[in-house]
Amino acid sequence: MKDIAATLDAWRREGTPFALASLIGVSGSAPRPLGAALAVDPSGAVVGGVSGGCVEAAVYTRCQEVLDTGVPVVESFGYGDEDAFAIGLTCGGSMEVLIVRVEPDDPAIGAAVDAVLEGEPVSLVRAVEGPDIGAAVAITSRGFTGRLDLAGTVPPSASGRVGRFAVEVHDPPPRLLVYGAVDFAAPVVRIAKTLGFHVTVCDARRVFATAIRFPEVDEIVVDWPHRHFDKTKVDAQTAVCVLTHDAKFDLPLLERALVSEAGYIGAMGSRATHRERLERLREAGVGERPLARLRSPIGLDLNGGNAEETALSIVSEIVAVRNRARAGFLTDAEGPIHH
Repeated sequence: MKDIAATLDAWRREGTPFALASLIGVSGSAPRPLGAALAVDPSGAVVGGVSGGCVEAAVYTRCQEVLDTGVPVVESFGYGDEDAFAIGLTCGGSMEVLIVRVEPDDPAIGAAVDAVLEGEPVSLVRAVEGPDIGAAVAITSRGFTGRLDLAGTVPPSASGRVGRFAVEVHDPPPRLLVYGAVDFAAPVVRIAKTLGFHVTVCDARRVFATAIRFPEVDEIVVDWPHRHFDKTKVDAQTAVCVLTHDAKFDLPLLERALVSEAGYIGAMGSRATHRERLERLREAGVGERPLARLRSPIGLDLNGGNAEETALSIVSEIVAVRNRARAGFLTDAEGPIHH
């Protein structure tokens, strides 16, 4: 639901009801995660998706029906279905989709959308079996909203099915800290924002750290990188991208970042620069285990020739590390595509 929350919020504010289809169960090969959603308004406008294209047309049709009748349903799609080829589900997986009509003043869906747009964690618990199919409660930092009798039925720690309930957990967006308002930083910001990161750009040089240069960024900070890092909350969902390529900025920052909980730490520079940087960090007292966390030269080997291709390689490496992926060519690998 994250990727369509802004549209759902707009429909709510306009007083427009909509049908919401949510992926509540998958097995085998499935390209979208649990909680992926597709929504349809009364005019037939559609946003989102639940299958990457396989069954969208069938889900769209059922959404229109549910929008008219108001009766929630759970639909199953699988490779073994007689109409699997007709609707396009030939990938070998199967999925379950909950489809409900949502009124503009729906309390649970409204609270979930608000939390997602505010970057706050939220768990949405919904009945998908029994006489109360579609009944929902949203659990946020503010408490419970919706069907309170559902609040204690399942632990809202991870997305999935628990008995007759589907739990949909939406965590805050991962953070990307970009240090160095250099020419490579702008496309890094653009690509990362497309992937849902909350992005901060920090540089001590005020003339470069400007909204004109980084219109998509969430936050611009004019400060020395290490001082900003000292004041910033960092966890395993935080990526640190050091692009300044200047020892007076890089070294104090990396001394701190390498012993932090950051899930990814990468620094721009050649192999010679990296070797020299490691020696200077060792002289500063950084141990071998923290040093082994530093990814430099930064990025995947795409043989990029411009800032945009370099940025793509950097963000791709961040995603690969976050997903514990090998980042090789799928055509050269064996086994499931989605794992």
